[in-house]
Amino acid sequence: DCGDWMSSLPEELWDVPLTHLAIPGSHDAMSYCLDINSPLVESESDSFRLLDGLCCCFTRPAIFKWATTQVPQDRSVEEQLSRGIRYFDLRIAHKPQDPSSDLYFTHVIFTHVTVAEALQCVVTWLEAHPKEVVILACSHFEGMTERLHQSFIFSLMRMFGSKLCPQSEPNLTLRHLWASGYQVVLSYESQEAAGCRELWPEIPYWWANKRTAEELIGYMERKKDSGRPEGFFVCGLNLTADRCYITKNSKQSLRTLTLANWKCLRRWLEEQKPGGEQQSLNIIAGDFVGPLPLCSLVIALNLKLLPK
Repeated sequence: DCGDWMSSLPEELWDVPLTHLAIPGSHDAMSYCLDINSPLVESESDSFRLLDGLCCCFTRPAIFKWATTQVPQDRSVEEQLSRGIRYFDLRIAHKPQDPSSDLYFTHVIFTHVTVAEALQCVVTWLEAHPKEVVILACSHFEGMTERLHQSFIFSLMRMFGSKLCPQSEPNLTLRHLWASGYQVVLSYESQEAAGCRELWPEIPYWWANKRTAEELIGYMERKKDSGRPEGFFVCGLNLTADRCYITKNSKQSLRTLTLANWKCLRRWLEEQKPGGEQQSLNIIAGDFVGPLPLCSLVIALNLKLLPK
């Protein structure tokens, strides 16, 4: 059962640090609920903003096809959690000219679902699964003022409370986390979180920025050769297409590109190993975690840590 895979691991792995386990992750986790009519995020170029204003009937379908990294069937955070996802890439922003303090998730455009709604779902799910631990990576924060940051951080403290594992925690094993009641490692990629002991710094994300599985794998092998970071880090098995490719391949989407490359990515993934060695992996994140068996494959890698 992937919904409770951490508590179902063999007892020999309960004393292995989370930073040495193989953990399934969701890249751009909330992009399954993008709002096609929402504004563009502020970081988009003026030229693209102008094109979108003049030809939104062409730009918006393209944005939707290439910015959606998870599928509508996984229409809630709970479903991704139940599939086994334990790392969530959460890109947070405030809509331009929005008088409210509501925050949304983004990937070129904004989501229907607010950040508060989604995170409350995480809290509810964790209460029903007290031996599962999640890693939430909050980043980007476009359009957010210092006041919005302070308000958001306060709401995170209130929402997760004693479930938050402080960054100073020296023992990140499942056995210790269970005994302490910690269920959330919360990374906050902003200087606004400096001095807040409950919030972790940025978690390194290996992003290949490549369009084919072969190129992505080449990038990952080079990263592995240079040595793994000491703490948490993410290997992103997510492909990327530039605007030139998107324009020339109007019938394709990020989903068709991912599915076409999956067989090669899967072979490479099955050869990987978690642990503390130089070439070991930790969090492995991907797109379309519902249709593809990423979770089960990543979880199975942990069995390679068992003594022979």
